[in-house]
Amino acid sequence: MAFQISDLFHRKPAMRVFAGQCPVHGAVDMSEIEQLDGSMLARGCKRCAWEALNTASRDSEAFSQAWALRKAERLTSALMGAGITSRFAASTFDSYHTGAAGPQVQALEVCREYAGRLPENYRAGRSLILTGNVGCGKTHLGSAIVRAAVGDGARALIVPAGDIVSIARASMVPGSGYTDRDVVVHLGGLDLLVIDEVGAQRGSEYELGLLHSIIDRRYQAVLPTVLISNLDTAGLRNFIGDRAIDRLRQGGGKAVGFTWSSMRASA
Repeated sequence: MAFQISDLFHRKPAMRVFAGQCPVHGAVDMSEIEQLDGSMLARGCKRCAWEALNTASRDSEAFSQAWALRKAERLTSALMGAGITSRFAASTFDSYHTGAAGPQVQALEVCREYAGRLPENYRAGRSLILTGNVGCGKTHLGSAIVRAAVGDGARALIVPAGDIVSIARASMVPGSGYTDRDVVVHLGGLDLLVIDEVGAQRGSEYELGLLHSIIDRRYQAVLPTVLISNLDTAGLRNFIGDRAIDRLRQGGGKAVGFTWSSMRASA
């Protein structure tokens, strides 16, 4: 299979094939497949699964179980391909803990509303900026937004800015098979892109130019981008520049400040 730039960003679940014994079909190849939390799930006999999906009655228990397993596998693959990591496998809006604090509740509601209006945000190219202190759940909420987008069938990705830079720089190695422009074109065409950890880089001319190119390409295509940074709003503006920030804020794009202390110690 020919190399594709998407292979560098969209991970596929690992799978292990092994010899097994089926009570119906005897000796067969069985397999187990990686789950979002990093565990491996046994899939059972492939022939039994095929028969359940293709020859069993649609109202049978065998068909229902086989169909549910297939749907679960497809969702897991889609979420993994969208950059959801094992650390954030259970990150949903409902699992985001706010307590009774107003700022946390507001941040949750802004992100939940953004995800709830994704079709409208796609059409408007409406972006979102999450900035502020470490350990406040910005990546959790960004992952929840991506999960909602994947559930709607969108091509979405959450990726650290450092990974984007590393992959783009690797294109300069002879024989890489791609260019940094391929990186910009691919990320610039996704339905939703969440760039995490913006500002954790050195801020070199190349790094900033790369991020600007991706943001600008998405802006020109009227596609939404979510930016996540541990810098405050002013720090992010100083890092990435007024032009990029203003493009992200155009069309009603919001900026949410995570100003409270880290919640990791109490998690």
